[in-house]
Amino acid sequence: MIEKITISDNNTRWLLSGNWQGCIEVELSQVRDVDFTRGSPVNISLEQVESWSGSLVCFLFAFRKKCVANNCDITMLGVPQGAERLLAIAESVPEREGANGDNAGSSFFEKVGDLSISVYCDLKDGVEFAGEVVQGAGDFISGRSRFAWNDFMGFMRDCGPSALPIIALITFLVGLILAFVGAIQLRLFGAQIFVADLVGIGMVRELGAIMAAIVMAGRTGAAYAAQLGTMQVNEEVDALETMGISTIDFLVLPRMLALIIIMPLLCVFADLMGVLGGMFVGVFMLDISPVLYYQQSLSAIRIQDFAIGVGMSTVFGILVSGAGCLRGMQCGRSSSAVGKATTSAVVTGIVCIILSTALITIICDFLGI
Repeated sequence: MIEKITISDNNTRWLLSGNWQGCIEVELSQVRDVDFTRGSPVNISLEQVESWSGSLVCFLFAFRKKCVANNCDITMLGVPQGAERLLAIAESVPEREGANGDNAGSSFFEKVGDLSISVYCDLKDGVEFAGEVVQGAGDFISGRSRFAWNDFMGFMRDCGPSALPIIALITFLVGLILAFVGAIQLRLFGAQIFVADLVGIGMVRELGAIMAAIVMAGRTGAAYAAQLGTMQVNEEVDALETMGISTIDFLVLPRMLALIIIMPLLCVFADLMGVLGGMFVGVFMLDISPVLYYQQSLSAIRIQDFAIGVGMSTVFGILVSGAGCLRGMQCGRSSSAVGKATTSAVVTGIVCIILSTALITIICDFLGI
């Protein structure tokens, strides 16, 4: 326990006694309750401490730190020899900035301000990165860039054929679920055949592109961030810059171009698998013949719907690949930073997909297509 004894108006003694082998958080909470008179000397006595552990060292470290912050001269009496050595070790290395994590004591307005600054910096970095990518694309078109064609073909293979199984499974199940939910309602009106319209238009116009993009954000966008982040940790990016090689041309453009080219093809494949999932429900649950389901789907899907879906997938390819490369290039120099960059790439990619979907839908509705 800790007890306050007032010796004089400007001198306070804190008496520690008993067992100090408790929880560190409990001991540190006692430091927060200590009230100092600014500039007054402070004495702390540990002569009555019966047993101690690391929690006592943490208490003394925080206690002395608070005394320094209040310009108080501190005198410690009866400190155990082992605790004194541990305290000296703890104070010999300055605390790393930001080691305490987020500021628990920050006010609401400070947190809002920090968040606003963080969002502004993210937007600024995103705009600068987009400008560098556009400039690099111009150099690529004019033939002035060092484009890694071998890496580009490998990225095409990773984005395309390697992703087909997971996209096939996801979109088939989405089409199946959409048809099953629609069938429950349409059966009440004897309009089961319109399940083909529901699934066909929904998958071709939006859901096929969205599901394929979300899968690629979690698969390829995260891979891009992890690859570039690991290169940052190993200082490979610095080595390329030292040799005068543009990291945008050599690292970013091959990855982005591969996903932008592949995404429309994956969208068409996702549309097909979604329609097959709806056909599975229509044939085996609603007793609709495969030929009739095919004809109904063909009559319901317009060329505009197909074009909107493919166009959306191209936009998604730009956003997902850009988010992955941006977070990878922003990665720090530690393994934990690579993990954060990967997580941030997936979150950023999915958020961009949803926002762009809403924007494109509003534009299409405004244009009447």
